[in-house]
Amino acid sequence: MSISPGGFSDPSWRPDSGGGSGRPRLFTLVLLVAVLALAGATAYLFTTLQATQSRLTAANEKLQAHDEQIAKLEDSVLRTSKQAEQNISTLRGEVSSTKGQISQATKQVESQVLSKTEQLTQKLSAEHKAEVAKVGSEVEQLKSATNATETKLGSLTGDVTGVKNDVSQTKNELQKTIAELKSVRGDLGVQSGLVATNGTELAALKRLGERNYFEFDLKKVKQPQKVGNITLRLKGTDTKRNKYTLELIADDKLTEKKDKNLNEPVQFYVAKAKIPYEIVVNQVGKDRIVGYLATPKDQGR
Repeated sequence: MSISPGGFSDPSWRPDSGGGSGRPRLFTLVLLVAVLALAGATAYLFTTLQATQSRLTAANEKLQAHDEQIAKLEDSVLRTSKQAEQNISTLRGEVSSTKGQISQATKQVESQVLSKTEQLTQKLSAEHKAEVAKVGSEVEQLKSATNATETKLGSLTGDVTGVKNDVSQTKNELQKTIAELKSVRGDLGVQSGLVATNGTELAALKRLGERNYFEFDLKKVKQPQKVGNITLRLKGTDTKRNKYTLELIADDKLTEKKDKNLNEPVQFYVAKAKIPYEIVVNQVGKDRIVGYLATPKDQGR
């Protein structure tokens, strides 16, 4: 289809022929919508372009700011690097100086140590000679003392032998004395322990160690006398018949022992004791008796 200057080339097409008068209006309407759409699109593109330009401008400003910061950082790093190089150079100088001082001080110390060592060596050498001489003198003294000690040991050996003989003799005498001692019945009818009649026999009993022994020399006085863990008071003596009478207090209990004989075991019990205490009088004088008290070793037995 071609269009002539005067209108449409197709003579069959006329506004008022065939299709009626509605077609040109529709074409005009479509053309108007297309123009409006194109205008809208152009406006949208323009707005979008302006927004993009604004964003690009902001991005350029940020890039410029970043470039400035990078430039500052590069400058700071450069200055820091220079300062670090200066500090390292200074430290190297100080280290070199310190090494020199240490080397000098070391040489001085070595010199002083060598000097002191030589002095000590000389001193020790002199002292060693003196000490050797002193030790030699002490060795001679020890030899003399050893000879004297050997002489004394020979003498002591003889003394020890004599002591052993004396001990053996004493032991034999003790055994003989104990064998001669007798056990008799006491005034309570209880068989007594061995009875000593004099100081020698009492000493033998003490060495035997079967009982505790407390010696006494009792006079006729008002105040009682403490013997062991009891109390005794002499009331009277009969020298012609070798008899005596006394009072004893044991466990706060007063007991009278009347007309007792010489070397007779006078017996009595105390608390916790299963065997009786014994009083033996070896001497009877005027208003005076001498003897001992024998008590069990373990009163709980």
